[in-house]
Amino acid sequence: MGRRLDYLNGFLLLNEAQKHFEDLLAKGLNLVRVPCPLFVKSGTGLQDGLTGSEKPVTFEKDGEIFEVVHSLAKWKREALFRYNFSKYMGIYTNMKAIRKDENVDCLHSLLVDQWDWERIICREDRNLDYLKSTVDIIYGAIVKTSSYLSDKFSVPELNLPDSVSFIKSEDLYDLYPDLCPGEREREFCKNKKAVFIIGVGRELKNGEPHDLRSPDYDDWDLNGDLILYSEALDDAVEISSMGVRVDKISLMNQLNYVGIKQNELSPYHKKIITGELPYTIGGGIGQSRLLMFLLNRTHIAQVQASSWDKSTESFLKQSDIIPL
Repeated sequence: MGRRLDYLNGFLLLNEAQKHFEDLLAKGLNLVRVPCPLFVKSGTGLQDGLTGSEKPVTFEKDGEIFEVVHSLAKWKREALFRYNFSKYMGIYTNMKAIRKDENVDCLHSLLVDQWDWERIICREDRNLDYLKSTVDIIYGAIVKTSSYLSDKFSVPELNLPDSVSFIKSEDLYDLYPDLCPGEREREFCKNKKAVFIIGVGRELKNGEPHDLRSPDYDDWDLNGDLILYSEALDDAVEISSMGVRVDKISLMNQLNYVGIKQNELSPYHKKIITGELPYTIGGGIGQSRLLMFLLNRTHIAQVQASSWDKSTESFLKQSDIIPL
């Protein structure tokens, strides 16, 4: 009976944390929840290429190929046009995806769940100040959710600063030129606790990007990652990847940079070039990642119902980590 109550209380806590943050996010960014696809048709350009090396799960129906989504970075922008949303309104979804090439560890599983969101902006909003103000809204929702869980459920409140520390990826490299990107993030985040690294995708002085990013949704000069320091893991945890989306100029520059030619443009690319799609800002916020952080968990299996390979199952049993 005692363990059953533990499970029940755990589920209730997860539901409360998820719902409270979701409500704050929607209110702060003026978002409406919409249904979303689990798969898209191959060739439309709506699949998220991530770093470019991941292969989607596919299936065939009546001679056409469909791909299970990696994320909805591009689908959302087209959806805002299709649903005829107004400026400064947006959408969010509870997205689930399968990333079969993921390296599974305490923060990663084959199942991806995130709040995918997108908001229409004006051309004049395509600047760092607007990006930072949006990050502040998301971070504020995280802080308020932590306080709510502490007040209502006696969950230990997180040691979070009042504001996010922003740093450009090239400046972070200058601080720690001898460290790899993950080590740079950990060192800086351990000191600041909450950071946003600006500029992910473009090469740094050493000829390598801070991290790989698909060239056709974020503007690499106006994007970044929100990273929080987890005391439970003693490590930096990326909570959100987001950015101002590409316009015609940044899209063509970034496609040229990675070697995609004009004759390889997808229908989605052409809609950006012709100005059919609105200017937007958007991103994804990892649900399981954030729940782990808010509840001081040490493994994603404690907050996510996924399937695990034999070695991971063995580790979870030996470590007495019980998936919720």
